[in-house]
Amino acid sequence: MSTGWIVQVIVLNGGSSSGKSSIARALQEILPGIWLTFGVDAFIDALPGRGDSPRAGITFEPGGTIAFSTEHRALERSWYTGLGAMAQAGANLILDEVLLSGRAGQERLRSTFGEADLLWVGVHCDPDVAASREAQRLDRVEGMARQQALSVHAGADYDVEVDTTYRSTDDCARDVASQASLDSSSA
Repeated sequence: MSTGWIVQVIVLNGGSSSGKSSIARALQEILPGIWLTFGVDAFIDALPGRGDSPRAGITFEPGGTIAFSTEHRALERSWYTGLGAMAQAGANLILDEVLLSGRAGQERLRSTFGEADLLWVGVHCDPDVAASREAQRLDRVEGMARQQALSVHAGADYDVEVDTTYRSTDDCARDVASQASLDSSSA
């Protein structure tokens, strides 16, 4: 990150139930200007059956593993290309992501955003705590949180890392905002 750098896209990468969505919403309230939040959940909700239909190209396997069809991956590229176009047109974005392949997913995403200024944020949470949060949510596949808690970070490079295990999402959002070279007190 260079001096005076103003972030245009904040990418929050973490496993299921790690607190990314709550951090994204907190960032929207403290960052100056208007920031739009998109991510994996919005993409999945737009798929046939909100991701549950066989036509969505997603297979949820026992233990929380997820597999994707070639057609799904092509559509995912289109999704990110569209988000990249929004950033190129001047929109400020917060992406709430679960990059299942860690560094490889990060590189796929980075390649679609061209010249946009990205701030990469690793959102960590202890696997046991994430699994406990997951168990309280009806919209989660059992085992995903524990399986993803560490794997989504494999080989990924971050500008800032936060851990929601024992810290509030508001505190984590303030850490992210300070790293984005944005004055969160002006909001």
